[in-house]
Amino acid sequence: MTVERQWPALLMPILFVLLWSTGFIGARFGLPYAEPFTFLVIRFVLTLLLLIPLVGLMRDAWPAGRKLWGHAAISGCLVHGIYLSGVFYAIDLGMPAGLGALLVGLQPLVTAILAGPLLGEQLNKAQWAGLVLGLVGISLVLGGKLDPTSLQFDGFGWPALVCIGAALLGISCGTLYQKRYCTGMPLLGGTVVQYLGALAVTGVGSLALEQRQIEWNTTFILTLAWLVLVLSIAAILLLMTLIKNGAASRVASLFYLVPPVTALEAWWLFDEQLPSLSLLGMAIAIAGVALVVRSRQ
Repeated sequence: MTVERQWPALLMPILFVLLWSTGFIGARFGLPYAEPFTFLVIRFVLTLLLLIPLVGLMRDAWPAGRKLWGHAAISGCLVHGIYLSGVFYAIDLGMPAGLGALLVGLQPLVTAILAGPLLGEQLNKAQWAGLVLGLVGISLVLGGKLDPTSLQFDGFGWPALVCIGAALLGISCGTLYQKRYCTGMPLLGGTVVQYLGALAVTGVGSLALEQRQIEWNTTFILTLAWLVLVLSIAAILLLMTLIKNGAASRVASLFYLVPPVTALEAWWLFDEQLPSLSLLGMAIAIAGVALVVRSRQ
């Protein structure tokens, strides 16, 4: 392969991770103008309006049979519905975008723990070491944000931590569910079904818990356009290209770069500050995630 042909193969996984990191930034930009569930309902509806015609244009298949449709919808409820709802609510409650990205970035650690009882996979020594590093890192990160006198975090409270915990559990369980029940699912057609499942979750949440008030302005419209066109459409198509070219493992390896990239973006755009102890903890936690990801590969 010539150097000219190697560059796209090297840059596409990095581009995918950079695009993925902006999802947390998009939440910070858009949430002042819409409630979390309502925000996500609009995002999923617009995404589906664009994705459904793409299935036909790209001649992608739909999941075969009602059973696979059901499994895809359930995985969508977990991977997109509960995950994104938890992230958006945590950020809406004051959690810094960089910290939120780090906490949900622990997904490989939680998945490795759950894979034992659910899939019968055993942890090796490297994975155990990664889990320990991850726990130490997160303890330092949260410790750096905790006020010992009031036992409250700087800028957010325990409800935000509960929401991000629900997001982490949702994407971890959804990943394992998809691995077990959705193998062979067409990527684009399956993603449409997943978004339908996620829309059901956020739709119920919006109707039951929110006022569904939206402040339509330039910032919100541009943020919504970015999340729909760049994250939900372009990133999916980029992922399809990477999988087709056999580079999916490289994407998985680079996912642990999302938290520091998000933290840098949030510092630049919103002046989000993390104390030195939290930065050290972030580095240790990322090292633990990297160890688990590489040993699983």
